[in-house]
Amino acid sequence: MPATIDNLSPQCPLPPAFGESHLADEARCIEQLLDAASFSPEVSQRIEARAAALVRTVRKSRRPQLPLDAFLGEYGLDSEEGVLLMCLAEGLLRIPDPATADRLIRDKLVPAHWDAHIGRSPSPLVNASTWGLLLTGRLVALSRDGGEPSPGRVLSRMLARSSEPMLRGALNGAMHLLARQFVMGRSIDEALHRSAEGDAARYRYSYDMLGEAALTRDDAANYRDAYANAIVAVGGTTSGELLARPGISIKLSALHPRYEYAQRCRTVPELAGVLAELAALAHEHGVPLTIDAEEAHRLELSLEVFQRTLADPRLVGSESLGLAVQAYQKRAPAVLEWLSTLARTLRHRIPVRLVKGAYWDYEIKQAQQLGLPGYPVYTRKAHSDVAYLACARHLFASDRLYPQFATHNAHTVAAILYLADGRPFEFQRLHGMGEALYNDLVRDGVAACRVYAPVGSHQELLPYLVRRLLENGANTSFVHRIADPDIPVERLAADPAQRIHTRGTSPNPAIPLPDALYGAERRNSRGLALDNCRDQTALYAALHGQLQHDWNAAPMIGGEMISGRVRPVTSPHDRQCRVGQVWEADAQIARRAMESARSGARAWSATPVAERSEALRRAADLMESNYPTLIALCIREGGRTLPDALADVREAVDFLRYYATLAEHDLAPRTLPGPTGEENRLLYEGRGVIACISPWNFPVAIFTGQIAAALVAGNAVVAKPAHQTPLVGMQICRLLHQAGVPPAVLHYLPGPSAAVAPTLLSHPALAGVLFTGSTASARHIQRTLAARDGPLLPLIAETGGVNAMVVDSSALPEQVVVDVLRSAFNSAGQRCSALRLLCLQEECAERVLGLLSGALAELHIGDPLEPDTDIGPVIDEAARDTLDRHIRRMEKQQRLVACAALPPAAAKGCYVAPCIFELDDAGVLREEVFGPILHVVRYRGGDLEALLDTINASGHGLTFGIHSRVDATVRRVAERIGAGNVYINRDIIGATVGVQPFGGRGLSGTGPKAGGPDYLRPLVQEKSIATNTAAVGGNTGLLAGSDEE
Repeated sequence: MPATIDNLSPQCPLPPAFGESHLADEARCIEQLLDAASFSPEVSQRIEARAAALVRTVRKSRRPQLPLDAFLGEYGLDSEEGVLLMCLAEGLLRIPDPATADRLIRDKLVPAHWDAHIGRSPSPLVNASTWGLLLTGRLVALSRDGGEPSPGRVLSRMLARSSEPMLRGALNGAMHLLARQFVMGRSIDEALHRSAEGDAARYRYSYDMLGEAALTRDDAANYRDAYANAIVAVGGTTSGELLARPGISIKLSALHPRYEYAQRCRTVPELAGVLAELAALAHEHGVPLTIDAEEAHRLELSLEVFQRTLADPRLVGSESLGLAVQAYQKRAPAVLEWLSTLARTLRHRIPVRLVKGAYWDYEIKQAQQLGLPGYPVYTRKAHSDVAYLACARHLFASDRLYPQFATHNAHTVAAILYLADGRPFEFQRLHGMGEALYNDLVRDGVAACRVYAPVGSHQELLPYLVRRLLENGANTSFVHRIADPDIPVERLAADPAQRIHTRGTSPNPAIPLPDALYGAERRNSRGLALDNCRDQTALYAALHGQLQHDWNAAPMIGGEMISGRVRPVTSPHDRQCRVGQVWEADAQIARRAMESARSGARAWSATPVAERSEALRRAADLMESNYPTLIALCIREGGRTLPDALADVREAVDFLRYYATLAEHDLAPRTLPGPTGEENRLLYEGRGVIACISPWNFPVAIFTGQIAAALVAGNAVVAKPAHQTPLVGMQICRLLHQAGVPPAVLHYLPGPSAAVAPTLLSHPALAGVLFTGSTASARHIQRTLAARDGPLLPLIAETGGVNAMVVDSSALPEQVVVDVLRSAFNSAGQRCSALRLLCLQEECAERVLGLLSGALAELHIGDPLEPDTDIGPVIDEAARDTLDRHIRRMEKQQRLVACAALPPAAAKGCYVAPCIFELDDAGVLREEVFGPILHVVRYRGGDLEALLDTINASGHGLTFGIHSRVDATVRRVAERIGAGNVYINRDIIGATVGVQPFGGRGLSGTGPKAGGPDYLRPLVQEKSIATNTAAVGGNTGLLAGSDEE
């Protein structure tokens, strides 16, 4: 049975305040919190004085700094050396082969200026490490020095070469030492032992079993077992009051491979079941359990899981299950209010760990990319500090919440001590950081402090390590600033609320709202938040009426719909699902369209470019107002999933606004410099009638982009949509007419290519062709145009490619897998940019393939309207049959690595099972395979150049990806590869208009790139007009000029 709105709309278990505050206006949020975060002038002065005393204590502490504090103080991320050290620490421990490890060492150590740091740190360990880094960098540099040979130089080179294994071993040891400062123990037993030693015994502990973002069921099961074993181990060593005992911190992303809002219906019950088992085990052993906070898009999901778990009958009367809340999220006050209500309802006491938040840079970028109306987090640090204090006051006001304050900020510590007023609470800090801030408080019994202590192998440290280095190594971090003697104590101790009272509540002007990402030139396309219940419910409600509609399309000439042969349009996900009907054009109708377009072309070309641009901008606004219609048709007619349909429509909006701005900038008449007595003008005129022939895989974006470019350049357009997607094309043309594009200028021709294309390509009015499709079709168009008599016509063709990604052993396997899954299987692999060939260095191949296979099994194949569908259908039966034949051929000739199972309902539509095949040789794949099939090849590190030669030899050159932490490798590969779009350490799809202009080389396209600064040039004709202004009466302007200064 096809999905309906009734069985897709989620039931929202959370109050409306969550949706209202999610992306709320920052200034208004802070204004609402400011009173709760403010103190009287007298109290504020007392708090600042105590904070200043804490800062001075840290700075003059006779006890040497912790090695990690010292490292962060000397090598902050505002220095080149700090960044290079982070890169080295991030990669070296997990690289399996010596050759790649040596390349990483040379890459990161040689360029830095280590000598500038010698003797600057008060820590002997840091100074000794700096000497080692300096000598290592210079030794390694000798091995690639190209100077003249001499006995001394030769000897030095021999030393460098013979020392590489020794240096590698020493640096591995150093990285393990650095990792040890972050990790409490490689096992829970080691961590328990270390926590009982010396001064460490004064602290409470919450052990974090390293691991997050499980990609496979096996990974999730392993993390679950690690948590369970840790609970039992910790429970065997505890006694006393429950909330004072050592506990365990859990990341929900480690317990389920699909911990994301789109998978809510599956994830919430499954994850709540796993968490309930762990919570019951913790309750039995008397171990506090805290759910860590993660990215903002997971917040509502985590609260649903927490609510279900807390209601488990086995936890009646328990106070062991707690939750972390991020104060930098605008929803934090609503979360605390909700927790208070939940605790009262269930008669629980809930421990709440209040943190600032550790994903700030991710949240900002994500909101910008998604085009959201605002940010889920604050853009100023002082705003997050104020929100933290307001949330702290809320925690103390509730008798059902136990406050736990995770902070390294001296003013925050002083403020909490004032707010507590004898009420129970605890501080928390990270292992390896902030010890000097808390030692006296803990020793003197002023407050208890819990250490957040990671446990696990140093190789598993990576995500946590990078987050801590980014968070605390940045020059805005309190941990970094407190060690800087140049920053006055008073500044560090200042009351953030007083600062805001003085400065105001405005957000950071350096971080524009997502819609203003591109400045005054153009607005970013509006996105929709699909990761919260309120917005998703509203979207499905808006889609409901569109999905009930029976849509029509027909040839449209001069604004008049023309009847023709009619055929039904059904959905590729289920051929019994009717979307509408289309009347198709034939050769006669195509000729009428070309003639009509020719009659309207001259007047449109004479229309000022500013007016043409404004029509495009109005069309962009209309598209945003008609999201539900366009998205519904993309889903039902084109088989696109909901996120893909939204992205398709957003890209169309971006094309309209980008080309409008580009035309105003580049195509307005120009006056050129020249000798006196002359006026020289350069004009741009439309060529005439442009045929826009677009594909079905981006039925909104590419269709709109072609038309928009041709129109704004002053051309009339005859638009031919793909045979499979005529309905959405009709709606776009109507919106363009509504926006002010004259009906005589834009004409619509749905119909089979065999009936329409020959007439378009042979008509004498044709002045150029914009085409996106197969290489074979592009060649046919090129030959047809070349055989015409008359003017030479431009052809801009975008075709496909055998797109490859090269992954060396320095790459992070988990990141590779996420990017490969998106690149290869998004849109069922039906993207020109999709990944076809994955090249894995042999040392990392088994690990990556294992993760890929497990992750592929977790993808949901089904109706693209359903929010949890990852892979929808291919476009039609012909595409399905072609792909199935390729799969059968690969099964006979190559090795099948993994293949996802199709659900029974797939038999109603055009589905292909996503597959991964391992090839004997990269040269086996010579042609594009347009579907959800990934081919993999292994390569030796020393054979990288030969591999690149093989990839280039295919003649295709559209997209290409590199995953490597070695900058020299990245630079070399990017220079050598013959691809139009190169992506580094990310996926290879989803080019953004005006940011990553898209288009290939060779067999992959003619250029110029769509969405780029040169795309309009071939669509105009230039006219230069030179006027002799002195022809009558001499040069009056020159003669009338004054020579006075």
